[in-house]
Amino acid sequence: MPLTIPRPSAPFLAALAGLPAAGMQFAGGLKSTPLLAGLPFDLTVFCTLALLPGLLLLAAGARWRAVPSLALPLACCGLLPLWLVLAALWSPSREVLSAKLPEVVLVGPAMLLAGLAVGADPGARRVLAGATLLLGPFIAASIALGLASGSVVLGGAVGANPDMVRVQYQLAGLAIACAAGLSALRVVESRGLRRLSWAVLTVLLGGAGLLPGGRAGLIALGLAVALAPAAHLWSAGRARAALGWVGLSAGAVLLGLTVVLADPGRAEGLRTLERFTGDGIAASARPVLWADALRWTGETLPWGLGTGGFTLAAGNGERRGLYPHNHLLEAMVEGGVPGLLLWLGAFGGGLALLAGRLRALPPGAAGRLVALVLPVALGAMVSTDMGNRMVWFALGLALSAGLEARPRELERETGLA
Repeated sequence: MPLTIPRPSAPFLAALAGLPAAGMQFAGGLKSTPLLAGLPFDLTVFCTLALLPGLLLLAAGARWRAVPSLALPLACCGLLPLWLVLAALWSPSREVLSAKLPEVVLVGPAMLLAGLAVGADPGARRVLAGATLLLGPFIAASIALGLASGSVVLGGAVGANPDMVRVQYQLAGLAIACAAGLSALRVVESRGLRRLSWAVLTVLLGGAGLLPGGRAGLIALGLAVALAPAAHLWSAGRARAALGWVGLSAGAVLLGLTVVLADPGRAEGLRTLERFTGDGIAASARPVLWADALRWTGETLPWGLGTGGFTLAAGNGERRGLYPHNHLLEAMVEGGVPGLLLWLGAFGGGLALLAGRLRALPPGAAGRLVALVLPVALGAMVSTDMGNRMVWFALGLALSAGLEARPRELERETGLA
């Protein structure tokens, strides 16, 4: 009797891809928690390796259909890394270049394809969102307990490298923001007591966003809470309800901040507010980096400084951490006019595609994609560089709005194969 191997079920395939995708995307936030900080292996690598078989089975088990408007952003996504390879020929950098270029050329496209596949498959997308809803509160609770016990300072272990601590708590803020947007989405999707429970969780996650210290994370949280449910309502043809939700959430945020700031004692220890109200903005290096990026863009038109060349030109040596802290400015100052146009076509085109396809997406997809993409997109404009894998994965999620994954079994059953 021949041995028959059962075909994996659709929920199993969805979990096989969605769970490790969530772990990979928010591994930086997870590694900032005291419970997982001491893992003897790299959580990012582990989750990425665990994701590979799920992606292969997901790709083989579905028939993929793309809308024509996906062609231009995808073409720009393919040409941008190639242009940055060419721009490396006149770059003065060696250390930054050798570290960043492999990430842009190899890791970036791989993360893009992963985001496309997970975002286009309905089951994998739901699992990714559900896992993020678990990871966000876990990270928030871990940071709160760590700050209370003194085992965490700004998202990292006491005595940790200051640069790593700063990056960790920014990543933790992104995870909390995505989870808050998804929780707010469940508020408008649910009824009765479930709606109340999701509202309570959203408020708690909003409070948790005040703890780590990330200004961009808090802004991203507010935008995700306002726009993810609004995208869901807009997708369902309820434009007035979408506008009403935006107004309601904005009012709730302002009321909450007013209550907290009215009593200085309440704001004590809320590091995010301290960075807004204290000298954090004045002490930020971003305005200087942005001004340098604009100046060098003008001096090196039309071809730019070359990939990885900004830090040397700005007088900071081979220090990758002092990149322009804005994706658009980085593409422009190092890649020149071609880099800027390709970045606009790829990343700007991805966001435009997602916005334009909201009403064409399946129920629930619009809000989940917005909640998962928006915080990372905002982070790309104030932090991180072109080699960051989270940004490329989020771009894949945005572009998945133009891709449909239809299970092959369903096509055979309906006679559409």
